Amino acid sequence: MTETIQRDSMQYDVVIVGAGPSGLSAAIKLKQLAEKAGREISVCVVEKGSEVGAHILSGAVIDPKSLTELLPDWKEQGAPLTRSVTEDKVLFLTAQKAHKLITPPSFQNHGNYIISLGQLTRWLAEQAESLGVEIYPGFAASEILYHEDGSVKGIATGDMGIGKDGQPTANYQPGMELWAQQTIFSEGCRGSLTKQVIKRFALDRDSQPQTYGIGIKEIWEVPEAQCKPGLVIHTIGWPLDNQTYGGSFIYHLDNNQVAVGFVVGLDYQNPYLSPFEELQRFKTHPEIRKTFEGGRRIAYGARALSEGGLQSLPKLSFKGGVLAGDCAGFLNVPRIKGIHTAMKSGMLAAEAVFGVLGESVEIESGKEASGLNELFKQSWLYRELYEVRNIRPSFRYGLWPAMIYTALEQYVFKGKAPWTLPHHGSDHSSLRKAAACHPIDYPKPDNVLTFDRLSSVFLANLSHEENQPVHLKLANFQLALDVNKADYASPETRYCPAAVYEIVEAEGKLALQINAQNCVHCKTCDIKDPTQNITWVCPEGGSGPNYGAM
Repeated sequence: MTETIQRDSMQYDVVIVGAGPSGLSAAIKLKQLAEKAGREISVCVVEKGSEVGAHILSGAVIDPKSLTELLPDWKEQGAPLTRSVTEDKVLFLTAQKAHKLITPPSFQNHGNYIISLGQLTRWLAEQAESLGVEIYPGFAASEILYHEDGSVKGIATGDMGIGKDGQPTANYQPGMELWAQQTIFSEGCRGSLTKQVIKRFALDRDSQPQTYGIGIKEIWEVPEAQCKPGLVIHTIGWPLDNQTYGGSFIYHLDNNQVAVGFVVGLDYQNPYLSPFEELQRFKTHPEIRKTFEGGRRIAYGARALSEGGLQSLPKLSFKGGVLAGDCAGFLNVPRIKGIHTAMKSGMLAAEAVFGVLGESVEIESGKEASGLNELFKQSWLYRELYEVRNIRPSFRYGLWPAMIYTALEQYVFKGKAPWTLPHHGSDHSSLRKAAACHPIDYPKPDNVLTFDRLSSVFLANLSHEENQPVHLKLANFQLALDVNKADYASPETRYCPAAVYEIVEAEGKLALQINAQNCVHCKTCDIKDPTQNITWVCPEGGSGPNYGAM
């Protein structure tokens, strides 16, 4: 239908997909480089969230290293980094006890800040716009455009006003084509267009499969006596078993607020595991519940994160564009920090891209900014990821062997071990059959400390136009019953943190029901589905969560 409609187009020197920390850092750096060279370049950023920061979710403790490099006067300019870390704690939990551990180097946060990543991205957007960057929130990049020679030409934003039947409604507006000399993909973890680019250009030919985690986060208002601004706590152990990678964070903010989150590696094996329920169960621990008793939960969200590190990084450049940020996978897993690494990757992308820009935006073939790969290898970002490359894959051997090995890496080898450990393989193939696993008995929510998923999703401030096509595409609906239910006890009904997937009975038959309006855009289903039958695509621009200060 839309192929018959002529879309308007605009030309830029650089189009950036995603207004996260990497994309905005790239935009700022491009303008800085152009000013230094005495050139004028046009830079456009498209963001699928209703506003910059709407879809941003992170812990978040930031190492200000990249921010200082990009904008040395960030303090004077009023960057929202005001709560410095005052104390670190690492706890090992059993079902009833909390044992304080020596804080390893990766968890030491002296000089770092507890922030809202949403607030930081909005501030970065202001800095970018002041330099002349055009930012368009509420426009989802839904299609990659190509030149005749196969190089990337730019992107097209999604059509607006398409009904569930795939036909235009009275509110129909065709998308717009944004052409560019270079397109920077910085969509965040498991970007829908990034997946296509990696496959088309075989960018992962020489890298290991990416591995992921899901992070689920809540923000609480607690009694003043229970909030210690600047305190950072991380835990390992209970409630996860020794074969499942994961842990928690508790960050004490200002204004009697506490952020609590739980991360579970998506290479977990038991199909009965529910990451959402693990967070709820975690809060019931005798040592943990002390912080939250008498408080109230005010925000909720979830997001997948790329955990593969150096081994899983794809090639970063291709004809007409580059990758930056978490869509490539720059997270420093042992530090649980990806903001400074994402920002640096965006800055490196800008340097490489700027070097191949011609004087005219009108081109017939996209050049490759191949220098990015070498820029990365010569940067502190590469050295940082290289030093920690073996820690995440060591957890494939279980918690205790991994803890021993991590201690050796951090205190003895210090990142210089003469080997590189491989990852386990793909996350979707790690699930065991339900018959070989034990169901997990999760307690019912008390609606005081623990909650169900539907009441949680309400706090994500979701907004989806109901009359639009479902953005969770199943290649074969019957597989949901013949394989997922029969062999794996329908794991999608548990790994989704937003109750999107339900097995329902209709006319005497079972069927999978997709409640797409609940989706918080975490991408977990796209990653973990055992048959890779589910594909997440961008819904109408502006849809999804509005996380505010998350």
